[in-house]
Amino acid sequence: MQVAFYAPLKSPNHATPSGDREMARLLMSALRRAGHQVEVVSELRSFSASPAIEEREPIAAAARAEVERLTGLWQTGRKPDLWFCYHPYYKAPDLIGPVMAAAMDIPYITAEASYSPRRNALGWAGTQILVAEAVRAAAVNLCFTQRDMDGLASSIPGARLARLQPFIDTAPFRESSVGHNPHRLVTVAMMRPGDKFRSYEMLAKALSRIVERPWTLVIVGDGPARNDVQALFAAFGDRIQWLGQRNAGDIAALLRQGGAYVWPGCGEAYGIAYLEAQAAGLPVVAQATAGVPEVVEDGVTGFLTRDDDVPAYAAAIASLLDDNDLRQSMGARARRFVLEERSLENAVRQLDAVLTQFMGRSR
Repeated sequence: MQVAFYAPLKSPNHATPSGDREMARLLMSALRRAGHQVEVVSELRSFSASPAIEEREPIAAAARAEVERLTGLWQTGRKPDLWFCYHPYYKAPDLIGPVMAAAMDIPYITAEASYSPRRNALGWAGTQILVAEAVRAAAVNLCFTQRDMDGLASSIPGARLARLQPFIDTAPFRESSVGHNPHRLVTVAMMRPGDKFRSYEMLAKALSRIVERPWTLVIVGDGPARNDVQALFAAFGDRIQWLGQRNAGDIAALLRQGGAYVWPGCGEAYGIAYLEAQAAGLPVVAQATAGVPEVVEDGVTGFLTRDDDVPAYAAAIASLLDDNDLRQSMGARARRFVLEERSLENAVRQLDAVLTQFMGRSR
């Protein structure tokens, strides 16, 4: 099939690295490996930080222009067989796909759509309606977590839903994981206000409780809150190695040299970085929050502590620093888990099976 791919929050071609951009690219890769032709059909970013009309109306106008452009393009040339939208939600609804799918009489599919009723009271009812209408009209909505699936099912009765487990391209991690430093902790995360900063803050507090142990921490990431993040860890001096933004190959190599992956994951949807760390053979220490339990098996591939429980989080890190056998066994199970169950190859099979099932119903 010819797939029209669109990510309203962040295009796969966006210059700033993020989990959203990476998952969009992974989905495109999975579709291509399944034999489909995939094209990013619009770079329009429909995100707004607030629902204020002065923010939303220019985006709506730009979306109308995109509809007009694509309509002219597809009326004179071959139209796609399918519109695939990645991650529509209240701050970044798909303002183009549902219109184009209806006008061109092609199936519409979403992946990682989300709907939260509590946002309606905060002024987002208008964009939430758009998300709900798109989900309801979709041939199928692919859900990466049970949490998202349950949320859509309860809020949008009749929506066609299917699971697609979070996955990564495991190719960079297939070589034997050697060179682990048992006392080297690793973090890979953007530095921005909000949940990311809260996670850095919690990590710094936890490490301050175990300063007597011989750990070091490698931090990969950058962003607008860099100075504030660095201030959180200033007391640790040269125990912290700041590496800034790195490419995927560098990150894979750095993970293979670590001992454990530490990132609280406040508000984390699920976290591609957790899968990458486990693929490199690192056990994870995170929180049992949001979608994180979908990618880390508590007590098996890492530890998941209660939300905002700094003492428990510090104790979990300490247990891996103190017990090399535990760290190694968890790391080995983590590696098997990702390589065997959460690979791109597995996702291709899952995705193709879902498309075959639901595309037949939509025609």
